Formats: sequence, C-alpha cells, structure tokens
Amino acid sequence: MTAHTPLRHILIALAAIGMVASMTTACADNGTTDATKIRFALDWTPNTNHTGLFVAMREGFFKDAGLDVEVLPYNTASPDTLIDAGNAEFGVSFQSSATFAKAAGADVVSVLAPLQHWATGIGVRADRTDLSSPKTLDGKTYAGFGDAGEVETLKQVIRNDGGTGDFKNVTLGTSAYEAVYDGQADFTVPYFAWEGIEAEHHGTPFKYFHYSDFGFPDAYAIIIDGSEKWLKDHPEEARKFVQALQKGYQLAADDPSKGAQDLLDANPGAFTDEALVRESQKMLAEKYMKDSTGRVGNQTLDQWTGYSRFLFQRGVLTDGSGKALTTEPDWSTYFTNEYLSGQ
Repeated sequence: MTAHTPLRHILIALAAIGMVASMTTACADNGTTDATKIRFALDWTPNTNHTGLFVAMREGFFKDAGLDVEVLPYNTASPDTLIDAGNAEFGVSFQSSATFAKAAGADVVSVLAPLQHWATGIGVRADRTDLSSPKTLDGKTYAGFGDAGEVETLKQVIRNDGGTGDFKNVTLGTSAYEAVYDGQADFTVPYFAWEGIEAEHHGTPFKYFHYSDFGFPDAYAIIIDGSEKWLKDHPEEARKFVQALQKGYQLAADDPSKGAQDLLDANPGAFTDEALVRESQKMLAEKYMKDSTGRVGNQTLDQWTGYSRFLFQRGVLTDGSGKALTTEPDWSTYFTNEYLSGQ
C-alpha cells in the first residue's frame, strides 16, 4: 500500500491524478471558509489502511457530526504536502514521512494512529533457505522504494543481528515485489496485510524478519495528520471529525467483516480480489489496530520518540532549507491525543 502497493492499482491511481490536480487547485483558489467541509487526502488508492474512513462515511458518522467530508483521490503529492499547502485539512500519513515533513517545517501534526505497530518488515521468498535472518542479507540486493530513512533502518536491523549492513539498494517502487518473486532481487519491505497476503494468493509466499524482533524500535505504521493551524482555528469541528473517524476505525477493528464490506461497498470495482480485502482487514484488526486497552487511535511519546529519534541520530532529518537537524526535536509536538474520544 502507498508506495508499496501492487501494480494492478497503478492505472486507478493514474486516473485519479488528473482529478485531484484540478480539485486541489480549485480548493486552494476558493479557500475553505466553512469549517464543516473537510477535505481528506488519501496516500494511495483505497485499501485497508483507509477502512475506518470509509466506515465512517458509510455508517453516517461524519453526517451525524454535521460534517461534509470530501475524499481527495490519490495524488502524486503526499498528503502531508497537500495539508501544508492548505489543500486538505487531514490525510493519511506514516510516522516516518510525518517526521520528515514536520522536521522540515510543514504544518502537520498526527491526531490519530489507526495502526499501533509496524505493519511492514523485511520480506524474502519463503523458499530461500539461504536467507535465515537479517545478517544473511549482507551483500544481497534490496528492492526498495526510495523512501528517506528506509536504507538506514534496514542497515541497523541487519547490524543488530550481527551483520555489516552492507547491501545493494535498487529503487524499483511497486515493481519491488515482482523483482523478489522473480528472483531478480533478494529482499524488500512488504505490508504483511496486503502484499504478504497477495503473495500467498499467488503461490509465492514471503517469510519475514520483523524489525522489533531484532532490537529496533516500534513505530506507528499509519497515522492521520491534520493541519495544526486548522485544528487550532476550528477545535470543535476538529474534535468532531477525529472522533467520527476514530469511531470508524474502532468499528473496523471490532468487526472486521463489517469494515471490509463497507470498504468494498464504498469503492465498487476497485478491488479484483475481494478475499484479499477481507483477509487484510481481519489481520489488521487482530494484530495491529488496537492498543493494550482495546482502543484504536491513541499515541504515546515513547513510541514517537523511539523511531523518530533514530532518524534524527542518523542525520537524515533536515530543516526547511535542507540542512541536517543539529538539535533533537520535541517529539511531543509531533502528535496529539487531544481530539480523541475519552480524552
């Protein structure tokens, strides 16, 4: 999903690019004066990272809150960029990309975490008996995505397992999975609940090396970013939106069959493998969406600090002028639980 999404979604994404370009330009020109009208940016074509959003729409949670939510189709610009530019109020992001964006001065803050843990890991073909742990990846070929920080993360996981962290990095984007399936590359980073399931359906299953099993800090795989300025200017509407969205994700976690059906019904024709959607939502609900209390959405300073501090210490975070940060940010300003229910 996102940069890690199978190729079959690319045509859908390309069709959406033209739509969102004109849409966001119009929004920027006209401005958003009615705080009950909220624009939400997707990071990719609809998938189970977005289930809570579509549940909230299908079940009328936004309508009940008096909100008119417009979903902006996938665009080549990241949701963080659209939010910072004033072309969206909220959007799907990731702890990594949000950390890079905010460090560079973007007007974003995380308001909800739909997934409490990493939902990706190092993936190799299950039949590769020579690849038994991260240290065996030394000297091998990584099929990557060009994400800032991804190589540093992989190097550290390999080193934590006793390797040198030296490997060949080839940026392939969504072709990365096929490259590993076909034996043209040795490892990549799939989403367990999407490419992982898809690989099983294709008869080319992955086996995984989970980051946290090798002493690497956990992180929020998916977050919802909002415009910090808009939140401060419209606190009541912000609270209503975040809580309605949280309610959608909570329903999807508590009743994954219902969540998957709402996602399918909201996006007719978008999925060629509906079983994948159902299995994916079930896996996310069982393993990734809820915290220890059974709630969806909450974020902690400890978790934000672990991975984001790693990025800072590796010198890959830069300010708005592109210079490496020399002072560690206050990670408590990168997220807020203020707008969640029960706070």
